[in-house]
Amino acid sequence: MNPQTLSAGFGDPVHEAQAAFRAVLEALSRPGQRMAIGRPVKALALGPAMAHLLLALTDDDTPVWWQQPGTEAADWLRFHTGAPVAAAPAHAAFAVIVDVGAMPALEGFAAGSVESPEQAATLLIEVPSLSEGPVVEWHGPGIRDKQTVRLAGLPDSFWTQWQANHAAFPQGVDIVFTCADAVLGLPRTTRVRRLEGV
Repeated sequence: MNPQTLSAGFGDPVHEAQAAFRAVLEALSRPGQRMAIGRPVKALALGPAMAHLLLALTDDDTPVWWQQPGTEAADWLRFHTGAPVAAAPAHAAFAVIVDVGAMPALEGFAAGSVESPEQAATLLIEVPSLSEGPVVEWHGPGIRDKQTVRLAGLPDSFWTQWQANHAAFPQGVDIVFTCADAVLGLPRTTRVRRLEGV
């Protein structure tokens, strides 16, 4: 790995990291509401929101599982934050999923335990759109009454898997969906009702 061939990280590390961290906290505390985050990282094959989340959230104690292994993005992240590569989904603190149609089952990721639910994985999932796709209603903490959400590209079984994930609370994964420079949080506390026969 030649550091000179890697893409840059944050241009303003302190302020951009703080902005990304605040955005993801806001997204997870207000499920279903989109938050803008990040500008493109030059020559990096990751969306700007995904790149900024990884720079802000990972360090040498947070193994990252990459759906597409052996990518330059893994070397880029390790250079900038020290984040090691997780050998399997079950060993990851964070997972980077960019082919949502072929994503592994949610149950394959670390769900934490009743005693230590914070040890669950957070999935960072790039989707084609945060405003198109089948309609679902989200309910739960941080949502007034209901939040209508459309997400494109999710597998047919995704919401059935999510129902099982939610039912396991306080265990279960949390998810941050990304698309270009925007993020949308789905914490394990959120209940989902499928509409339109989804």
